[in-house]
Amino acid sequence: MTNRLFKALMTSAVLGLGATTAISAAECIAPANPGGGWDFTCRQIGKIMYDIKAVDTPVQVTNMPGAGGGLAYNHVVSERADDGDLIVAASSATTTRLAQNAYAGMTADQVRFVGAIGADPGVIVVAADSPFKSLGDLVDAIKAEPGSVAFAGGSAVGGFDHMKPLMILQKAGFTDITKVKYIGVDGGADAITQTVGGFTQAMTGDMSEVVSFLSNGDIRVIAVLTDERVPGFDDIPTAKEQGYDVVAVNWRGLYVPKGISDEKFDEWAGKLQQVADSPEWAQAMKDNGLAPFTKVGGDFQSYVDGLVSDIAAMSKELGVTQ
Repeated sequence: MTNRLFKALMTSAVLGLGATTAISAAECIAPANPGGGWDFTCRQIGKIMYDIKAVDTPVQVTNMPGAGGGLAYNHVVSERADDGDLIVAASSATTTRLAQNAYAGMTADQVRFVGAIGADPGVIVVAADSPFKSLGDLVDAIKAEPGSVAFAGGSAVGGFDHMKPLMILQKAGFTDITKVKYIGVDGGADAITQTVGGFTQAMTGDMSEVVSFLSNGDIRVIAVLTDERVPGFDDIPTAKEQGYDVVAVNWRGLYVPKGISDEKFDEWAGKLQQVADSPEWAQAMKDNGLAPFTKVGGDFQSYVDGLVSDIAAMSKELGVTQ
């Protein structure tokens, strides 16, 4: 046997061995630069999946910023539509932008939403000395005289903070949402300042934005927009228990390409549920100010479908979209 032939045979054998033993590694795309919510979702969930042995190899994180998540969304739909080893970080911002056609014609049904396992709860806040003692008081005032109540929020007009009180009002039978005053400012702290200062009558935002103001006694949270009361804030009633069936949270979750098999989708849902049930995730939520919010698989997909439909309709009525 010549030396050249021997080398060729050995190369072939090594390549063959590699092909049979290689394990495909999962990848998580964070549609933003390092830091922030989407990056946190990929890195924390990916790390815990590996730590609890839900996956055999570490999850690779790829940062893909651009167009508020639109670049990554287009990449998944156009180039990775059947990649069963790919997961993508998502949040309420993802579904809001899809509902408002912010991803250049892309729609929510072009991927499959696997689940959410933690959230920053939405809240409705008034100043400590506000005459509104409950969510019902606030809703009744708006129904009686829509222009008498203005909300401040950290998102632009048509953003998710704007949508939260509108969803509540719709559940209360109030449909003329264009009459509801909303002022978009630069972040939750500014929105609270507007409310405490009396420039607006209420603030709409997330729990993480209001905790310090709550502890200082500057505000009262009259409703948290979760299924159940938030641990550590057990005295704050949910909107649901006050008669308004609205859950509006800045959830942390994942979507996957639409073209993967049902078996692969169920597999990812199972892995995400394992993370949700782990003490490691409970600690990560505590460390990062998240509340429990677990909707996985078909239950979550139904939630997303309803949310996208509601926001799309309200956005059109507000003139945010055509």
